[in-house]
Amino acid sequence: MRRIVLLAVPIALAGCGGSQTRENHLRPPTPVTLTAAIHEDAVQVSPARVGAGIVVLVVSNQSSSPQTVTFETNELGGARGGTTASSPEIAPRSTGRLTIHTRQGLYSVHTQDDAIRAAAVKIGPPRKSSQDDLLLP
Repeated sequence: MRRIVLLAVPIALAGCGGSQTRENHLRPPTPVTLTAAIHEDAVQVSPARVGAGIVVLVVSNQSSSPQTVTFETNELGGARGGTTASSPEIAPRSTGRLTIHTRQGLYSVHTQDDAIRAAAVKIGPPRKSSQDDLLLP
């Protein structure tokens, strides 16, 4: 019995932790989902304005040919490098998605087909933390 007690005491003390303080970081903002439709002549995105953070773009290809969608910064000569994300090829009458971490600025959502007009998306200031939101994944 003494052996069990003698073994249990050091194990219990080891589990108490150290004296280092742990810094809590706020959770990132909840991702925002935008929807986009590729038509024969233009790309349409809704909503066209959101706050900075993670953006998930769900795309419906309504055109008659396969398309790849690119979501990228639309600022020439900016002080920082651009941000770009592209979807895999989306078959006609099918859907696809892409995820991008955005910062404040103007963005363009376009396809590789120059005949299809690009959509503009305005990204505002960063969204607030989702720290106190319940039932998030």
